Amino acid sequence: MAEQNGLKNRGYSRSDVEERRAAAEAFTGTRLEKISEYTIDPEASSKNIENMIGTVQIPLGYAGPVRIAGGHADGEFLIPLATTEGALVASISRGMSVINSGGGARAAVYADYMTRAPVLRVNDIDHCNKVIDWIDSNMDRIEAAVAGTTSHGKLHRIDKYPNGRSLFLRCLYETGDAMGMNMATIATEAICRLIEKETGAVMVSVSGNMCSDKKPAAINMIQGRGKTVVAEARIPKDVVESRLHTTAAAITDTNCRKNLVGSSMAGTLGANAHAANMVAALYIATGQDPAQVVGGSMTITTCEDLDGDLYICVRMPAVEVGTVGGGTRLPCQQEALRMMDCLGEGKAPKLAEIVATTVLAGELSTLAAQAAGQLGSAHAALGR
Repeated sequence: MAEQNGLKNRGYSRSDVEERRAAAEAFTGTRLEKISEYTIDPEASSKNIENMIGTVQIPLGYAGPVRIAGGHADGEFLIPLATTEGALVASISRGMSVINSGGGARAAVYADYMTRAPVLRVNDIDHCNKVIDWIDSNMDRIEAAVAGTTSHGKLHRIDKYPNGRSLFLRCLYETGDAMGMNMATIATEAICRLIEKETGAVMVSVSGNMCSDKKPAAINMIQGRGKTVVAEARIPKDVVESRLHTTAAAITDTNCRKNLVGSSMAGTLGANAHAANMVAALYIATGQDPAQVVGGSMTITTCEDLDGDLYICVRMPAVEVGTVGGGTRLPCQQEALRMMDCLGEGKAPKLAEIVATTVLAGELSTLAAQAAGQLGSAHAALGR
């Protein structure tokens, strides 16, 4: 088990994987028979994992098709979802079918900036002010430092947050079709080295937690991180009553008391029924970073009764997805992305609108089931 504490990014032939797995079996006394069964070339995983011993398979299904009229996603889409939770795919599919009956969903991306927020140590307020002044006066040099690290990323702006002998800089980047976290980190390190050299401030950490990465944070709720996306639908009164077995008034009341009031009483960031469920299933299927489900959990769901019709909307302030790099290199995940024509350059905003629409469908179905008193029976029938 010589590699167990290392970060070795080599040894990815099948024989290397088999040797490593045999060592794990000997150490744990566990036969890894199913983990050893996989079709991907281990070399394809060389940038995604260390000490590879096999794969873990997750059931994959699809929901839809769903009709979307978005700024980037336009048409009908089947949505691949990887999950172990029974009833989830069925619920999303029901929501999508109902949305189609109302003419489909509409979606838009309102902002698209990946962030990294280093913390610098400064001497005092005077020094802090000098550092801020230097940054404001030398953005051309800072942008040049960023350009030296990436041909795809571009610095949008730097927000400054002084606090005593700490200066936090929230750097916002355009990252193309990559989720962009690694790109932002490398570029931010280059910025900080330049600031250190010119001002005497010291970078304590390239991430000072004001990014805020993989943690629920008010700054992301308000300012966004990754893509800020809104999706909406209007469901006619007769469809609500015949397909969802409830009324727009009942769903709106349930959403208000559960998602808005209940979430406020609990102090959650976000106000939704279970947005993280849809985000997790879609992210795992398409090779996104599963930890970014945290951003998806900050969704706000709103409902209105419009003369008997149901208006439903989700605002997702932190949809952190990519269609190049990371887990999108893996062959199964590439196939899932191709199902939606979301693989490669120019596709990330489209994927973000599909994510929001999928969440919209899941929220609609779940709120309707709760308003109609059917949630328990659905899980009893499908989730056990």
